Amino acid sequence: MAAIRTLSRLCAPRFGKQSASSSIQQTAQSRTTSNRHIRQYSTRRSFPALFVRGGTSNGLVIKRDDLPPQDRWRDILPSAMGSPDPHGRQLNGVGSGISSTSKICIISPSERPDADVDFTFVQVGVKDGALDMAGNCGNMSAAVGPRAWDLGLVPNSQAMFNCPRSQRKDEALVRIFNTNTSKIMHSRFRIAGNPSKYCQEGDYAIDGVPGTQSRITLGFLNPAGAKTGQALPTGNATDILTLRDGSKIEASLVDVSNPGVFIRASDLGISDHKNVPLTGLFTPAYVEGNPKLKARLELIRQAGAEKMSLDPAVESVPKIVTLFRATHNEDIDIRCLALSMGQAHKAVPLTLALCLGAAANMPGTIPAQLARPDENRGSTLRIGHPSGNVEIGTTFEGGHIVSAELHRTARYLMEGVVYY
Repeated sequence: MAAIRTLSRLCAPRFGKQSASSSIQQTAQSRTTSNRHIRQYSTRRSFPALFVRGGTSNGLVIKRDDLPPQDRWRDILPSAMGSPDPHGRQLNGVGSGISSTSKICIISPSERPDADVDFTFVQVGVKDGALDMAGNCGNMSAAVGPRAWDLGLVPNSQAMFNCPRSQRKDEALVRIFNTNTSKIMHSRFRIAGNPSKYCQEGDYAIDGVPGTQSRITLGFLNPAGAKTGQALPTGNATDILTLRDGSKIEASLVDVSNPGVFIRASDLGISDHKNVPLTGLFTPAYVEGNPKLKARLELIRQAGAEKMSLDPAVESVPKIVTLFRATHNEDIDIRCLALSMGQAHKAVPLTLALCLGAAANMPGTIPAQLARPDENRGSTLRIGHPSGNVEIGTTFEGGHIVSAELHRTARYLMEGVVYY
């Protein structure tokens, strides 16, 4: 007790009433100054945003008006996500250290007659902080329509008019122009309340995401040639790629929604062992733990990019996808594993799933060769990926791809101010 009383006396403030009053006043002044500095910092080093999950990705959705001109984005967006980070964790921002959680959607009202909203997708490099805007992200696209609706960027009457008459009471349709690919998307989703807002509660589930939300239907109109102008950039169903190490491999180079380089997993020299099917062996963990395999896949991607007249130094397009035949006991038509930004994807990039769905219906391509023949399948392809399955519907007219459609969900996670 004596020790406690001694410590108490040592820690007690040694001033009278006058000095106490003076101290309180100084503390108040200090807090006022501190709050002013915080407000100034907030104004200078922050922007409002929504943190959202779209499909099997998550990231930020930002109004373009809340950002400076595009030439200054490189000074702001990487820091907000926590990049560059040589450790690959993005601890100093809202990213999570993998490509599918280091994404940004920037939206604004559109002046185009066929669109309500303009949408620019930004992939932020985890380690280097580079801003890659070469392609679109189908998963994050799921969040664009609902957010644009809730922000009032779409006239209520226009969105209701766009919807089929029978659905106008509880569903809206937002027409989106993606600036990365210069393509139009249609996003149809559930709304509720007065005034109506995006209603994310529902019973629809997608593989790779726990729980259920309401269904979002994404339609990609005339998706062929998003970056190259043609569904088959070389005009061939397959091409022989010569890699920088002198080796060769057959690939299908397809550009629908986003360009992809499709190869057979069996052509990589990986064989089954201990009666384990190749599809069970070739997992994201296996790829990430095999530096030589990853290096070879990157060489194949770069060779495919050059053949498609794209910049091989740009990691986001084209992406490389390894393909497997479905086993007899799988309720799918084909299985894939994709790499995105140099990392083995734990699900499948949605634009690559769209590309694969279209390619499987193009005679002679590797996807068409490996996909399970099924006369009842029609233009719908059931794709197996490391986290489950996804169905892609593709509509052809006169040999041309009119649209590709799929279903996703999106969930708002947090809304507020992001500091950078």
